[in-house]
Amino acid sequence: MQGLYGIIAASKEKIFVIYLGMKPGVIFGKPETVEVILSSTTLIEKGTDYRFLHPWVGTGLFTSQAAKWRHRRKLLTPTFHFTILEDFIPIFQEQSCVLVSKLQDLTREPWVDIVPLLAYCTLDIICQTAMGVSINAQKGENSEYVKAVHEITDAVMYRAFQPWLWTDFLFYLTKTGKQFKTNIRLVHGFTQKVITERKMDMTRRNQSDQLQQKLNSEVPKKKRKAFLELLLEQHLADPSFTEQDVKDEVETFMSAGHDTTAMALSWTLYCLGVHPEVQKLTFEEINYIFSDDPDRNVTREDLTRMKYMECVIKESLRLYPVGPFFTRECTETFEVLGHKVYPGSICFIFPLMLHRDPEVFPEPEKFKPERFFLENSKGRHPYAYIPFSAGPRNCIGQKFAMMELKVVIANILRRFRITSLDPRDKVNVYPNLVLRNVSPLRLRFENRG
Repeated sequence: MQGLYGIIAASKEKIFVIYLGMKPGVIFGKPETVEVILSSTTLIEKGTDYRFLHPWVGTGLFTSQAAKWRHRRKLLTPTFHFTILEDFIPIFQEQSCVLVSKLQDLTREPWVDIVPLLAYCTLDIICQTAMGVSINAQKGENSEYVKAVHEITDAVMYRAFQPWLWTDFLFYLTKTGKQFKTNIRLVHGFTQKVITERKMDMTRRNQSDQLQQKLNSEVPKKKRKAFLELLLEQHLADPSFTEQDVKDEVETFMSAGHDTTAMALSWTLYCLGVHPEVQKLTFEEINYIFSDDPDRNVTREDLTRMKYMECVIKESLRLYPVGPFFTRECTETFEVLGHKVYPGSICFIFPLMLHRDPEVFPEPEKFKPERFFLENSKGRHPYAYIPFSAGPRNCIGQKFAMMELKVVIANILRRFRITSLDPRDKVNVYPNLVLRNVSPLRLRFENRG
């Protein structure tokens, strides 16, 4: 059997070997090879590069190693059940209406940089849904948190590609390292504020429920528990689940729940603005769904009927996957298409490349939502399209994200026509922890009248 490191690349299978110092890295570019890694129940250790995230999110669900991850995933999965997510729709509705109101004030502007506005909106949503607190980021409060998160992710990527900065001592001597520390303190302070506020609210509510039960001899009706409340209850019930564990998970979901969703929204709205014919079809679907009452709130039933919009979102994430790459640490020898990969290797998976395979997606640079029509998706390899990763360590919040995307986009399109001022070949991206635009993503919003 051929060892992979006896060759530099197997171009036919799209397997490529690079060396990061003395450490081999293997890039996998075909669905068949990606499946071997992502479907495995043993190759689930995140790459060593994720350690640069530890000062920020600790060892929460996103960065934790195998044993810890299995326990956390089992604990947290019930909080993302569809019946629980349904309760979040009114919050999606409320915060998207705040966003629409802000966009209304900007219709006379020649263009709007949409990314910061969406980041504030999704931050409000994740705080209110998962944390159970309102922070009013869209109204100008706590906006420094969004800026700090962006600078933290930039610093992580900068450090990852500068091997001489992998040592903490040297990194924290640099200007970037010092600013990284400052931003970490800001973000952690914000998170601690959220946790403290939620703890106080839980205490007040428990006291109120106990008093009501004494007066009425009735068991109070159970309310939906926010993600943070579940973590705090687990902490109180199980001392081994420490307050630091609570903070790690909160940091993880605060960052993932607002930053990635904001960019998914940004790229989808941008694509709709570039392709007016697609935008027209999306609006017609929305208009048909809300024909009974154009101004009513979005419901769960409405979301299930947004079939074409879902295809638009999926095609946007094909071209602009929010997570442009991720890694796994090889902990055991495994074989892929006749080649052996050895322990100690870093396995690289690039959705940005995978989603542009012309064998799977003909004319890969064209924006064609019909690729995801049911009849056109039949027979497609399940690992050819992985915007939320795949396999055991897939994104736990993907249903949450899709519901949020639909509500926000629907409410924007119900009121505005969108025009993107820059064609795709003029919009440069850079692969950060999320796929970001280099220059402002310039959109124009026009009232539908």
